[in-house]
Amino acid sequence: MEAGEEPLLLAELKPGRPHQFDWKSSCETWSVAFSPDGSWFAWSQGHCIVKLIPWPLEEQFIPKAFEAKSRSSKNDTKGRGSPKEKTLDCGQIVWGLAFSPWPSPPGRKLWARRHPQVPDVSCLILATGLNDGQIKIWEVQTGLLLLNLSGHQDVVRDLSFTPSGNLILVSASRDKTLRIWDLNKHGKQIQVLSGHLQWVYCCSISPDCSMLCSAAGEKSVFLWSMRSYTLIRKLEGHQSSVVSCDFSPDSALLVTASYDTSVIMWDPYTGERLRSLYHTQLSPAMDDTDVHISSLRSVCFSPEGLYLATVADDRLLRIWALEVKTPIAFAPMTNGLCCTFFPHGGVIATGTRDGHVQFWTAPRVLSSLKHLCRKALRSFLTTYQVLALPIPKKMKEFLTYRTLLAKEKI
Repeated sequence: MEAGEEPLLLAELKPGRPHQFDWKSSCETWSVAFSPDGSWFAWSQGHCIVKLIPWPLEEQFIPKAFEAKSRSSKNDTKGRGSPKEKTLDCGQIVWGLAFSPWPSPPGRKLWARRHPQVPDVSCLILATGLNDGQIKIWEVQTGLLLLNLSGHQDVVRDLSFTPSGNLILVSASRDKTLRIWDLNKHGKQIQVLSGHLQWVYCCSISPDCSMLCSAAGEKSVFLWSMRSYTLIRKLEGHQSSVVSCDFSPDSALLVTASYDTSVIMWDPYTGERLRSLYHTQLSPAMDDTDVHISSLRSVCFSPEGLYLATVADDRLLRIWALEVKTPIAFAPMTNGLCCTFFPHGGVIATGTRDGHVQFWTAPRVLSSLKHLCRKALRSFLTTYQVLALPIPKKMKEFLTYRTLLAKEKI
């Protein structure tokens, strides 16, 4: 997909439907995830089942033109020996999914207890957050259950691993807490973060591993330090419950999505609100007084940091360019709940209330040298450090994304 083109539906996966299940309940796909190296796709297809699917999809699911491009990408799985699709029966409704970074750092052998004969094998793991408050940890290559983490008192709604690969896991729950787990220490719970007054829907760790954002059924979001596990600040600006959040790849931006039909871009270091994106009705037949029809469900950044994807209750997947205040592309989708980008770009995966997963084309662009330099610098410089540099004002504005703020005021 080129910038400005409408997303095309590449493939749609539907769950098998055994007769013993009541398919009118518990069939939602609450979460979808790609492994960071792009070799696996995880799909919570409802009824306690997670499907682990090798990526790229098999030929029968994807058009030949795209399939050829996908297989020529860096994530060639043939060298690891034709992985097979796996079915994980979690025993409870699955709400959250998260892959660990690949590969695990040397010396961190979570699986050594089960596989003492092969202590040097790298292990990609998947964490699943369940309806009863449990978190199950699985080895992706084998489908074996490694750990069962207990502590939450209600649904585990979301999960996030630290991108550094140190196997620290954050969980967000309807019990109004976040919990920090160290999988290097057999899943030891190392911290409980309290302060939310409502269910915690979403948690996201910044790529530089310095910050954690949590969104609950509240108008504000919380920013926590991943070093001290203390609250840094609350970000206030939404008019209704915030349900989704994500950091940009350089950690310099944070986006939050709310039932108030808006997405807000923030500078997480200063707490400044840089831009708002509003989900207005496209069809005049829709009643504009019903605000819930455009309530947001999910927001995510593209891997190069130039685009956002959002899923709302108005049956649309929207794609936004960072510098543009209106969507650059739409796709019709019914009952959408979640979305995520393929880590190498070009594809968006969405999950629905019917237990389906859809794969859409996403913009493929060559990042400008300016953006690449900004992304490289902001990956290790905070906003305050940039502002202290002896460089021209316009350069500081660009590096701190204040160009978004200037356009917001126009």
